[in-house]
Amino acid sequence: MPEDNFDERTAQTYEAKWPELFDPAVVDPAVRFLTDLAGPGGAALELGIGTGRIALPLSRRGVRVHGIELSRAMVARLRTEPGAENIPVTVGDFATTQVGATFTLAYLLRNTITNLTTQDEQVECFRTVAAQLEPGGCFVIEVYVPELRRLPPGQTVHPFTVTQEHLGFEEYDVASQIAVSHHYWVVDGRLETRSSPHRYVWPAELDLMARLAGMTLRERWAGWTREPFTSDSRNHISVWQKAS
Repeated sequence: MPEDNFDERTAQTYEAKWPELFDPAVVDPAVRFLTDLAGPGGAALELGIGTGRIALPLSRRGVRVHGIELSRAMVARLRTEPGAENIPVTVGDFATTQVGATFTLAYLLRNTITNLTTQDEQVECFRTVAAQLEPGGCFVIEVYVPELRRLPPGQTVHPFTVTQEHLGFEEYDVASQIAVSHHYWVVDGRLETRSSPHRYVWPAELDLMARLAGMTLRERWAGWTREPFTSDSRNHISVWQKAS
């Protein structure tokens, strides 16, 4: 079972610490992209549903959403939101949890695949998703491209956020393919810190995991509005499809 790094404090302050993620300019393109893939009357499975940032607006568009979430604190925060009563959530590890239904779409956003810190867990996640997709259904992952080119020889740490309110540093162990994210926030004049391990994963590695689970790459983009994915892209949105 992966470690639950999202406690009560994290759940209560999640939107305040990452307000850019809740900006309609970020949320709306993702919801449109996912709605199109789910199809009319479609059903979607969100892995790591969190506080419902994407699930709630997706549900309002008529997609039947079911969530999986390891953190009970995040689920409790979701339950305070209008419309949450329409979204069932199963508490569990999304690498192995099945909810007893099938879906036209499954999705795993905002680097959450890296919360599974072994290759075996990530492979199992693809297999678990494939078992719950209808024939022709799609699995979407949004994740960053590992930024090893930003590490000079001999250096293991690089900053990814530097503001007056938030400092963020990634600490890489390239031998184990683990990156530990270190965060430092100033909240109400007090310093808050958080560190969490992540297994970074390459696009081609994800493609192989999909093939092992009976899915093939359908499309890959650099953003939700279908910007071309290139060698300079820092993120990707990949869509794999289960055989019909």
